[in-house]
Amino acid sequence: MHIAIIGAAGMIGRKLTVRLVADGGLGARGIDRLTLVDVIAPPQPEGFGGKVDAYAADLSAAGAAETIVAQRPDVIFHLAAIVSGEAELDFDKGYRINLDGTRQLFEAIRAANAEDGYRPRVVFTSSCAVFGSPFPTPIPDDFHLTPLTSYGTQKAMSELLLADYSRRGFLDGIGIRLPTICIRPGKPNRAASGFFSGILREPLIGLEAVLPVPEEVRHWHASPRSAVGFLVHGATIDLAPLGVQRSLSMPGVSATVGEQIEALRRAAGDKAVKLIRREPDELIMRIVSGWAQGFTATRARELGFTAESSFDEIIRVHIDDELGGRLP
Repeated sequence: MHIAIIGAAGMIGRKLTVRLVADGGLGARGIDRLTLVDVIAPPQPEGFGGKVDAYAADLSAAGAAETIVAQRPDVIFHLAAIVSGEAELDFDKGYRINLDGTRQLFEAIRAANAEDGYRPRVVFTSSCAVFGSPFPTPIPDDFHLTPLTSYGTQKAMSELLLADYSRRGFLDGIGIRLPTICIRPGKPNRAASGFFSGILREPLIGLEAVLPVPEEVRHWHASPRSAVGFLVHGATIDLAPLGVQRSLSMPGVSATVGEQIEALRRAAGDKAVKLIRREPDELIMRIVSGWAQGFTATRARELGFTAESSFDEIIRVHIDDELGGRLP
């Protein structure tokens, strides 16, 4: 089996690569080839005995999508995107990367389908940012898309493309609407949601963190471990039950910032909580105020997608996966 990961140098892309290599296969099939692509060259996976092509490419650049598709991967994980805050600040870049690059990939697949009937499974990472207020809480599966950011709009447009190209038989696609992933390891990025991880990740290792929004802000979360699990599950299940509605809101944990902080207190004590510094940020508050607070995720749960059930569990996953199972 040949697997391609676009966006393989990112946090989720790296963790997905490690998971696939560790599992040695996807579903009942083994993996003998990996194609790993990102704007910076992804690292070579350790312990993989098959063929690896890992290289730098911009999916929105001419010919980049065709190069990936020319090798006819069986499954394509499309994770490449610029994050919400950057997409809001740089309108042109957001549409070029998040929308144009996605359509060029789908068009390359369509051309290959016309040549020899090629029809890969495409697992596309969407976002709960495709919904914006006003909305019910929790948001049901049949609620309409109402994005209030450029990033959310780009993801919603890509979801429609995924559904149409699947309906026409060019590809077999599933859109995974990721919750905000928390706790993200590593350094902060330019995502508007980055503080959700920062106010936990930094204090857990004794560093100060900035909180730019009120503690009453409520949002929908899942761990990096769950995110990888969503992708793997989406690559292996029968998609016939999805019909023409190809994108799913994933399970997660609905929590306020204050509830996050109390979970941090239970995990690491008052000394960790005291490292959180309040610095209101109008742009971040404006963006986050229109984000979803929770989902029923009924369709996804019925199809076997699972996530954590509490923020205590999310923090424990981070400690186990990133801190060697204990606090410094």
